[in-house]
Amino acid sequence: MGWLSAIREDIGAAQTRDPAARNSIEVLLTYPGVHALIIHRLAHALWLADIPLLPRLISNLSRLLTGIEIHPGAIMGHRLFIDHGMGVVIGETTVIGDDCHLFQGVTLGGTSTRHEKRHPTLENNVVVGAGAKIVGAVIVGENSRIGAGSVVASNVPPNATVVGVPGHVIAFRDESNDTIQRLPDPEWDRIDSLERRLQQIEQQLAKGSITDASTARSTDAPDIAAAERDDR
Repeated sequence: MGWLSAIREDIGAAQTRDPAARNSIEVLLTYPGVHALIIHRLAHALWLADIPLLPRLISNLSRLLTGIEIHPGAIMGHRLFIDHGMGVVIGETTVIGDDCHLFQGVTLGGTSTRHEKRHPTLENNVVVGAGAKIVGAVIVGENSRIGAGSVVASNVPPNATVVGVPGHVIAFRDESNDTIQRLPDPEWDRIDSLERRLQQIEQQLAKGSITDASTARSTDAPDIAAAERDDR
């Protein structure tokens, strides 16, 4: 695919996924995610040609201009959309499939110091929420969703929704009918049970206070009546 075709795809992806994108010219001139991808293609081509230093210089220039750091060795799929983009970091051995969507603050990082595959692989149509961290040579299956702020350090099956620190699967999406099946969440169920129990205790305490006040008033009534008779 030529560079112009790739740029058209980038612009089209932004218009498809961002309702604020009004027209192609606006996207081309003002979207840092699009700028970062255009510059990355140049850096990546030089990286594949085994040209020293220059790809890294271009990558650093892109980071200064866009706030997005993409290592020249990273492999980007078609129609990737980096939304807002500030603070996004994509490591050297990262592989991103087609039609993926990354929000601001996403890190696709490594956990190894060896020269090997040490960054994540995102399969097609993956969405990664703002501030999420995916670390290590893990595979995120196609059509998966990673919630904002999650930390993922293990493989994610296709069609899954992952949230939390550490990230865990809470639901699966059935692409055939676009439904979501919620999985049991023992931690949430325990918290929900404790909250209901706390409400019950508060209600019992409130009833107990009313009963005690009524008892006290009924106990004091004869003494007050006797005092009134003595006064007469």
